[in-house]
Amino acid sequence: MAMVKDVDVRPTEHCETAALGVLLRHEGLDLSEPMLFGLGSGLSFVYWASKNMDFPFLGGRVKPFELTRNLAGTLGLELRVEETTSPRKAWQNVAAHIDAGRPVGLQLDSHHLDYFSTKVHFGGHVVAMYGYDDHDAYLVDTSQQGGSVSTSLAALAGARAARGPMTARHRSFTLTAPGGLTPPQDRIVPAIRSCADAFLNPPIANLGHRGIEKAATQVPKWLERTGNPQEDLPRAAVLMERAGTGGALFRNLYRDFLAECAQQIDDDHLRTGHRLYAEAATLWTRVAALVAAAGESGDAKNLTEAGAVLHELSRVERDAMRALSLLRQSGRPSRRCGPDMPSGLPRP
Repeated sequence: MAMVKDVDVRPTEHCETAALGVLLRHEGLDLSEPMLFGLGSGLSFVYWASKNMDFPFLGGRVKPFELTRNLAGTLGLELRVEETTSPRKAWQNVAAHIDAGRPVGLQLDSHHLDYFSTKVHFGGHVVAMYGYDDHDAYLVDTSQQGGSVSTSLAALAGARAARGPMTARHRSFTLTAPGGLTPPQDRIVPAIRSCADAFLNPPIANLGHRGIEKAATQVPKWLERTGNPQEDLPRAAVLMERAGTGGALFRNLYRDFLAECAQQIDDDHLRTGHRLYAEAATLWTRVAALVAAAGESGDAKNLTEAGAVLHELSRVERDAMRALSLLRQSGRPSRRCGPDMPSGLPRP
């Protein structure tokens, strides 16, 4: 048996930030899950409905592993990524780090993992691995999936070898925090502005605020798009609210990130962005409820109302990102953040 000692497992909502938290705490960098998500410029939006898809997809974050790359670049972390087509080499890549006392991040297809009760293929799932023995691998996943969990080595090998949408070639990765790391709070503004710029200036109409507006015109037609509304629509609602998004299609996480930032930075634009994302989170939960109700009842009026809420969401999120894009790096330290008001960020 090989096991990394003193792995700190905490309640989490989203797989990639859950794994990142484990890897960074091992490096002595303790950040909340919303802060990891925000510093990784994780928020986005995509409406995808290609002809070969059974049903449209609404996504609320950047593509898998982009958050990790963003976070490493923002904080100046050393990100080591290993990929291979060889299962034998893939295992050696992981085992070597664990034998040396370092946890490893893995991207894999969650369908093959023993502890997943819902068997759905998702090739962008991320876990942290911290140990193994002759039969099992020991992982950290989200609280929804059990937190500290185990799966058979055979199941892990199948999950890592899977091919299909969003999969990677046995991808494993580690993060190292170099000496003299720039304090995370000094990187808040660049991360927010980068996220805002991408959201406000999407390259195609399916992304960012334009994507939400597109969804507003398409969602009212969803009963015509499916032959099985009682399954497809409630499933779409579950993906928005409970499929590792933290609720409200990741807007709860970004709202909480902005709230933490407001403890560090005294800026009216930041407060405006936080207020609007609190509103957006409530509206996304409303959209999910309306979509689920439409599937259960077959009543298109629910989807018409969902479309109207999405039109409003496009405006709210556009206004929020416009405000956040005006943040200045020289923002004043918040008066509310003092020795007796911990921010959730390590002090420089």
